[in-house]
Amino acid sequence: MSKLRLAVIGAGPAGIYASDLILKAERDFDVSIDLFDLLPAPYGLVRYGVAPDHPRIKGIIRALYEVLDRGDIRFFGNVRYGHDITLDDLKSHYNAVIFATGAIKDAPLAIPGVDLDGCYGAADFVNWYDSHPDVGLTWPLDAKQIAVIGNGNVALDVARMLAKLPDDLLPTDIPDHVHKGLSSSPVTDVHVFGRRGPAQVKFSPLELREALHVEGVQSIVYDEDFQYDEGSLAAIESNNQVRVMVKTLETLR
Repeated sequence: MSKLRLAVIGAGPAGIYASDLILKAERDFDVSIDLFDLLPAPYGLVRYGVAPDHPRIKGIIRALYEVLDRGDIRFFGNVRYGHDITLDDLKSHYNAVIFATGAIKDAPLAIPGVDLDGCYGAADFVNWYDSHPDVGLTWPLDAKQIAVIGNGNVALDVARMLAKLPDDLLPTDIPDHVHKGLSSSPVTDVHVFGRRGPAQVKFSPLELREALHVEGVQSIVYDEDFQYDEGSLAAIESNNQVRVMVKTLETLR
């Protein structure tokens, strides 16, 4: 092989870093990489999936930009796989294809009532507050009490954005229409529900501490959640991050 022609579908961190690793790898042939994305701009969920008050994470864009700025990767935006290009198209022009399309949709929640009005997936709400081009400028923020189902970082991002004073977000890159929407929200209580206990939560200690320091927010936990079974005790004993997480949660009792 004198030259490898590679197509990468998805211009988020996975697609860009995969391209970068291939170009930097030792090889005895040339590589040509074309990067395709559904959106007009690259960077995927780093651009459209990170809360506005997390500039440290958004800073990853700089590293991704430097990879693309070298000039050895071609980027094509506004290209929908399966519509604008097909697998047969790619096979006829490239030697290999990498699919790095990411998790752009919410996993279905199989519980009664999930299809009722006022029930939304986190991905849609995150897309709204990150001003995704496929999402409208308004969001129905008309509830006083909100339930967030999930115990991961995205769940805490959503809860924090709903509970934070909107004006505290002004120093960030929050879009103007999002600030206006949050400012008009009547929300007073945000409840975060998890299927399991403190030893199984998936958000990081850093995310938790950040949520606990939001001005005007009172955090409440329940004693019955700290009755650990054998599996939880084993996780606490064997994993330092779990141990730190449980200790942080226990300080709220």
